[in-house]
Amino acid sequence: MEKRKPRAQKQDKPNPYRGIRMRKWGKWVAEIREPNKRSRIWLGSYSSPVAAARAYDTAVFYLRGPSARLNFPDILADHRDEGYSHHQELSAAFIRQKATEVGARVDALELSADKSSRTFLKPDLNEFPSPESSDDM
Repeated sequence: MEKRKPRAQKQDKPNPYRGIRMRKWGKWVAEIREPNKRSRIWLGSYSSPVAAARAYDTAVFYLRGPSARLNFPDILADHRDEGYSHHQELSAAFIRQKATEVGARVDALELSADKSSRTFLKPDLNEFPSPESSDDM
């Protein structure tokens, strides 16, 4: 009989948010288990842990309603869907769509914020260019 390999030890740093994990290559993914089922709903792959966590929050809110344990309870409380009723039956596809919309929006905002926060050296326009810094070559 073949023995199983022992599981790798958990990383020193635990996941910063509920419902997400980091891939080996650095992407963050989110997924959630469907209630009373063994299957999972795939919520997407994101560049930042915050985007993955926001996707998870959206899905868990649709599945469990206002009593859900969220990563960002203050943010979701401000952006509830007007047409949402916890008593209506929601499909996995609908939940996945809503979660990936939120996650993609947050990911795009974070990426654009990262790009705009980079500081570039601005040349002194009052100074004559030296031959080494000339862009004409």
